[in-house]
Amino acid sequence: MENKKSSLSWFLLGLKNGIPICLGYFAVSFALGIAARNTGLNAMQSFLMSATMVASAGEFAAISLIGSSAGILEMIGTTFIVNMRYMLMSMSMSQKLSEDTKPAHRFFLSYCVTDEIFGLSSAVTGKLCPFYTYGITLISVSGWCLGTVLGVMLGNILPPVISGAMGVAMYGMFLAIIIPPSRKNHFILALVVLSMAASALFACVPILSKISSGFRVIILTVLIAGIASIIKPVRVEE
Repeated sequence: MENKKSSLSWFLLGLKNGIPICLGYFAVSFALGIAARNTGLNAMQSFLMSATMVASAGEFAAISLIGSSAGILEMIGTTFIVNMRYMLMSMSMSQKLSEDTKPAHRFFLSYCVTDEIFGLSSAVTGKLCPFYTYGITLISVSGWCLGTVLGVMLGNILPPVISGAMGVAMYGMFLAIIIPPSRKNHFILALVVLSMAASALFACVPILSKISSGFRVIILTVLIAGIASIIKPVRVEE
């Protein structure tokens, strides 16, 4: 059975499956590094920010606040709101772990929750082996931090058009995550289409468009996941 692999096998598989995320992270974080440099951050400061936060929306928001000389409380509050969706992802991922998973693994997995890493980890059939997520995280975060540092050091060499276009890689990475399970499960495909339609609605309707991107993700996640759990709940086998 697939879930009977050794921890090393799961870790190596995570490294392999995390390569697309690593490439996407590198492209996006390169643009992030350019923005950090323009704000006055050096390579070490930018590296520490990327290594500890690992959140594109949160880091871009933090850079904007730093550039506007915002206060500490404003920075903490904004970052908390923008990254609040990771709390929902953490709760969901905890349900993929077996009951005998050690507290240490649960603690370290809390660092490994990003949109893309969560997507790959959740797609595992059966229970999640922590070492699979560790493998994804190691290569993904490495690409994220490397891209940030190179963006700070070399960003001014590239033309603005090219450096700005590198952010498109993030969308391709998302497609690589959602398309395979959508092809296998029509219900997941319907949820993906519903999520896209609802997200477009939030972006176009004047009142809804005023909601911050972080809160949009939280609202849509709770709403759509709640509907899905009612329509087609996951049956836990004894």
